[in-house]
Amino acid sequence: MTTDPDESPDSTTVRIPPGGRPGGGSGATSLFPTMVIRGPQPELPQRRRIPARLLIMAWLVLLMTAVLVLVNVVTWSALTTRGEERVDRALSQETAEFEEFASIGVDPRTGEPFTDVSSLIRVYLERQYPDDAEILFGWVDESTGESSRQRGGAPGGEAPPADSGRLRHGQEPPHDLSADPEAVGEILDSPDARGSLDTPAGPVRWEKVRVLPPDGRDGPAGWFVIGYFTAEEQDTIGSTMGTIALVSGLGLLAAATAAWWVAGRILAPVRLVRQTAAAIGEEDLTQRIEVSGRDDIAALAEQFNSMLDRLEGAFTAQRRFVDDAGHELRTPITIVRGHLELMGDDPEERREVVRLVTDELDRMGRIVEDLLLLAKAQQPDFVRPEPVSLAELTSDIDAKVRPLGDRSWRLEAIADGTARLDPQRVTQAMVQLAANAVRYSPAGSTVRIGSALVGSDVRLWVADQGSGIPAEDHGRVFERFSRGRRTERGEGGAGLGLAIVRAIAEAHHGRVDLRSAPGQGSTFTLVLPVDRPAGGSIGREQA
Repeated sequence: MTTDPDESPDSTTVRIPPGGRPGGGSGATSLFPTMVIRGPQPELPQRRRIPARLLIMAWLVLLMTAVLVLVNVVTWSALTTRGEERVDRALSQETAEFEEFASIGVDPRTGEPFTDVSSLIRVYLERQYPDDAEILFGWVDESTGESSRQRGGAPGGEAPPADSGRLRHGQEPPHDLSADPEAVGEILDSPDARGSLDTPAGPVRWEKVRVLPPDGRDGPAGWFVIGYFTAEEQDTIGSTMGTIALVSGLGLLAAATAAWWVAGRILAPVRLVRQTAAAIGEEDLTQRIEVSGRDDIAALAEQFNSMLDRLEGAFTAQRRFVDDAGHELRTPITIVRGHLELMGDDPEERREVVRLVTDELDRMGRIVEDLLLLAKAQQPDFVRPEPVSLAELTSDIDAKVRPLGDRSWRLEAIADGTARLDPQRVTQAMVQLAANAVRYSPAGSTVRIGSALVGSDVRLWVADQGSGIPAEDHGRVFERFSRGRRTERGEGGAGLGLAIVRAIAEAHHGRVDLRSAPGQGSTFTLVLPVDRPAGGSIGREQA
């Protein structure tokens, strides 16, 4: 494979020789060299995002618009229906009054019964005071022979002849339907008793009543017509709807402004979350969001801060693992390399070098296992609690620690009861404490172990008669790669044992207590919270 020096660093050119495949095997001869060019991948187009603030405002405005349109439509329908009902009531009222007057059939001025239809309608019209939008008129059928059409005067004026065709109230209406032959013809010829009609003065609703001569008398019949002009009513409705539409528009504008402001206030923590997430990098995980309020947005900010805490802890643990591994593995690797580089041909020297290299490799393996264990301690499944008999757990620990060294082992107390613990992790911590006791105490000295239930805690301890730990070092000994000042056997570990013990205790939501002073030995106690079973605890002294 050859790389063209003229190509950019982002692309690679692979040339296959004419002889066949790149591996040099036989195959069909290629007339031209095959080139495979791989360049930088094109950037995917970013989707245009609509701000959530704008979306909230748009949806709210859309909802408000729909509601206001519905309100306007319902209001217009209600006003129109109410106006039509009012006109219908006016027509029905006038019709009822005329029918009541006709049923009496007596002229109130003379006290004599009416003898013809014309007189009945004329007298009734003279006694009426219609609204400005109303028109009342009568129409008498033409009598045999000649008929005349003489307009009736005002109340108290000259009465028209009895056989007059048109009789109208003297008040001037918006449009004189009785003087409009087409309108009169359409009304009188209609088979319906009620209807509507378009006029120059606007729509008019009308109702007619057939009037017959008094019983036993001859003469022409007639019609009594009531008309109601609805243009003014419709203008009133239109003006009202215009006002409502204007108020709705202003309200919609105010709602949009309020929605924009409220959405900005509500989404401010969300924008802060987005900005914080954009500013966070592997090198800076310290930024947090200020939480205020008790709503869902505040809960989101709290969860985001918790996530940042977990991320910061994970990155810190990762960096610590890398730093610790590099720090601790550098020395044994240097030792191994140095011995291998200086190793000669002498068989005895080779055996010694192999022994030294094997010891260093074993120590490296133990360091790596401890580091992996500490890294795993950050995971939620590091401990797996289960109901454990404390008596059996303490006895098993005692049996496992005795082979660690030539010491006077003493099991001084055993707790009775059951607790939810991870027996393997607790045993691992106690074995580590026992190994430390052996390392830092003289041969033949007493090492005491035991367990007890105290209140809501279970306590497991290891006590030795070693050199002790100064008070200023009590916190430091639990740190990683922190070694004791000296050991009774002149040997030391990697300084991860007590860190592992503390990690196991904290994984159980407990702690490690230390009581020690120079020359007085040390007592390490695992304090693990647990619900105290009924029956309490019993300690037994054993040799």
